[in-house]
Amino acid sequence: MKDIEILINGVLNSDKRVIAKTLTKVENETSDSEELLEELYKHTGKAHRIGITGPPGAGKSTLTNNLIKLLSSLGKKVGVIAVDPTSPFTGGALLGDRIRMQESGLLENVFIRSMATRGSLGGLCKNVVEASDVLDAAGMDFIIIETVGVGQSELDIAQTADTVIVVLVPESGDAVQAMKAGLMEIADIFVLNKSEREGADAVAATIKNIIHLKPATEDGWIINVLKTVGSKNEGTEELFKEIEKHRNHLLDSGFIRKRRMLHLEKKVIDLVNNKLKVNFWDKEKTQLLTNRLESMIDRDENPYSFVKSLLS
Repeated sequence: MKDIEILINGVLNSDKRVIAKTLTKVENETSDSEELLEELYKHTGKAHRIGITGPPGAGKSTLTNNLIKLLSSLGKKVGVIAVDPTSPFTGGALLGDRIRMQESGLLENVFIRSMATRGSLGGLCKNVVEASDVLDAAGMDFIIIETVGVGQSELDIAQTADTVIVVLVPESGDAVQAMKAGLMEIADIFVLNKSEREGADAVAATIKNIIHLKPATEDGWIINVLKTVGSKNEGTEELFKEIEKHRNHLLDSGFIRKRRMLHLEKKVIDLVNNKLKVNFWDKEKTQLLTNRLESMIDRDENPYSFVKSLLS
């Protein structure tokens, strides 16, 4: 049996070691990673993908951990992708979410993977969709994607997840400022975490008012604002009920198919763009750019004409 067949069978049988090995290949874009993804794709589409986003320090990891434990106790298989920021200096990442979720990661029906953004600006790492596909093929019922919480450019998650949860806290409680970050546009569920703190009710009321001012969503979903206290595991069950309610709404309205088609459109465009980029910048063109930088910096040549000449 070929190595690739062993990996595919291992993923389909939910072998954690094989899943980890496959995810490493996908993340590093090894020569056989594309063949792996091609074979696994027909086994995807069953898992419900939950995106958890919001500003840093909102308690996303704690909420994720609580959700993992609840889903696991209900007999659900859970895959988690926790995205950590990459250092622009070393290229490494402090995979802190893995440390925080260590206890949950030991549960039999839970698989947790930390991934680095590697310079991606949208709050997600480049191969998070492909990593989600691997976990989907491995038979996960739910895949939770927790983003780095970078705020304004955090919108990639809306083009990846079926249900997007935006987590805020009373302190982000210049709530209006949080809304400016574009998070208002992508939320299916708002969670006000650390809601035992002062000012929580006022922030929740502000968010609800802004929701009412928004035009109705295309699928007719009514966005709810839930209050949780992640450190005390309060509100987790209510959050899961709201996730289930949203999933059922998407299925009943048929909008799940439309949403996933939009996600697929973005994925195909990204795949084409990546291929074009890799294939275009061969050694010859890269050297040509290096040779012409001096003339461009001296203003003897301009970058626009240079690009035209490159493309022609």
